[in-house]
Amino acid sequence: MNRGAIERTVEMVARAIQEAQPQACLWDVETAPRREHFRQCARNAIRLLDEDIGVLLLALREATAERRQVVSQFNPCRGYVAGVADTSAE
Repeated sequence: MNRGAIERTVEMVARAIQEAQPQACLWDVETAPRREHFRQCARNAIRLLDEDIGVLLLALREATAERRQVVSQFNPCRGYVAGVADTSAE
C-alpha cells in the first residue's frame, strides 16, 4: 500500500472510531489534538489487525448503530424514554 492509501485508510478508521464515541460531534468540529488522537488510535488498530481493517470497521459501525438506537429512544422534547411517559411534571 502506498503512503497516500495508508493515510486515507488511517483517516477513514479514525473517523469511524470518533463517530462511535458517546457524544461524538462532527469530525471537522473536533480539535486538532483530538483528531490526531483518533488517528493514532486508528494506526494502532490497523497495525494490530495487520491491515485486515474490515473487522474493525464492521465493529465500529455496529457500535455506532447501537449508540444511535439508544439515543433515538430518548426524545427530550417529549419527555419520555422508550415509550415511558415522564409524569414528574404532573
